[in-house]
Amino acid sequence: MEVRTVSEQNTLYVRTTTPVAELPQIMGTIYGEIAEFMQKEGVPFTGPPFALYHNMDMQALDVEIGFPVPADSASRGNERVQAGKIPGGKVLAVLHTGPYSAMEETYTKAMAHIEKEGLKVMPWMYEAYLNDPGETPPEQLQTEIFFPLEVGST
Repeated sequence: MEVRTVSEQNTLYVRTTTPVAELPQIMGTIYGEIAEFMQKEGVPFTGPPFALYHNMDMQALDVEIGFPVPADSASRGNERVQAGKIPGGKVLAVLHTGPYSAMEETYTKAMAHIEKEGLKVMPWMYEAYLNDPGETPPEQLQTEIFFPLEVGST
C-alpha cells in the first residue's frame, strides 16, 4: 500500500448498475463492446481496463467500465459508450494478487490502513486489471485498487 500521485486519465466507458454477482459477465460483455467500438474508430488503448465504482452497494453497484484512451480520442463516443475522465491526484494504491473472488481480504486490509492512518477518501474508487483472466491463472491475476484521497488528506 502506498500513497502516490496519479495523472488524470481520459476514458471511454459504459456506466451501468448491477448486482455484484452479475458483474463478471457484464464486465466481459461491456469490455468487448467498447473494444469493438475503439477498433472501429481507430482509438488505441493507453492503459489496462478499469472499473470505477460510485458506490459499494453489492445489490446495485453503480459502475463505469472502460479503458483509458489518448486525450485526442476522449471526445469520441456514442449513445452507449461515453467519453470521460478519471481525475488525477493523490490516491492510496493497493495491489491485489490472486483471484477476484479473494479481493475482499485486500479491501479489508486497505480499509483498516485508511482508518489507522486517518486518510480521508473520496466516495468513489476504481480498480485497474493488470492482466487478462482468460490468459492468466487466477492465483497470478493482478488488480490495482485506487482510493482517491480528499485534498489535504496526507
